[in-house]
Amino acid sequence: MQALTTPADRFEGLPGFPWPVRRWAGDATRGLALAYLDEGPVDGDHVFLCLHGNPSWAYLYRKMVPVFLASGGRVVAPDLIGFGRSDKPALEADHTFDFHRASLSGFIEALDLRRVTLVVQDWGGLFGLTLPMDMPDRFERLLVMNTGFGTGQVTEGFRAWRAFSNSRPDLDVGALFRRSESTLSTGEIAAYDAPFPDARYKAALRAFPNLVPDGADAPGAAVSRAARDWFETTWRGASFMAIGMKDPVMGEPAMLALRGSIAGCPEPMRVQHGGHFVQEHGAAIAEAALASWGGR
Repeated sequence: MQALTTPADRFEGLPGFPWPVRRWAGDATRGLALAYLDEGPVDGDHVFLCLHGNPSWAYLYRKMVPVFLASGGRVVAPDLIGFGRSDKPALEADHTFDFHRASLSGFIEALDLRRVTLVVQDWGGLFGLTLPMDMPDRFERLLVMNTGFGTGQVTEGFRAWRAFSNSRPDLDVGALFRRSESTLSTGEIAAYDAPFPDARYKAALRAFPNLVPDGADAPGAAVSRAARDWFETTWRGASFMAIGMKDPVMGEPAMLALRGSIAGCPEPMRVQHGGHFVQEHGAAIAEAALASWGGR
């Protein structure tokens, strides 16, 4: 698999993101380097596993990480292959639902993560929500934001987004974030642009909208339906949901439907000024989730 690596100097001096990068590679990544943040005590009470989506990376969690660390937890935030500081396959065809799911599963096992609080949004949820049923002894809690199960049914809003993305092979990532969160600074916009010096680095961005299962037999749909059923009938962990209310695709209607599939999920926190990338309001979300769980 041919891959590109974003020059390290593009990640220097990122506002609000002082943590060093670590890297892991294994059979599950086909030897490609998966970059990740790993901070806090290895033997902490909880591991907060923070999974991002498209076209973001672990930088999206910079406002939540300090809150989780202050609670005494360990925070692990990987960059999906093709994003952030991870290696980037050069071909869109190299990106599949099964490959990315397997890379996350292999990563969790390689780091032997336990007592995990799964923190997910967007593709972090489409992949991440399918993992606990296969390793239930590792997961204890769930913090879910603007995501869903990829069961094979998609909305017209998603189809519109996919058509928009497919029409822009060199998607302007910074402009997308600026439209979603108008308060972002120039430096923060640059941080979201940093992984992608030019269109060659954006194969994952072009591939991911077309990986969303949009039919009953689409890759990933069956495992997603199984995960939905598992969360509805078997999940016994604590849950917390936050909704970015300005999200036109994965906003309140989609999230309330998701809530119905998560056993014991309480009334959600509604972030009125938050959009799809609701982690930009993440400190308040993290504090509310921890408070609901007794402070840690």
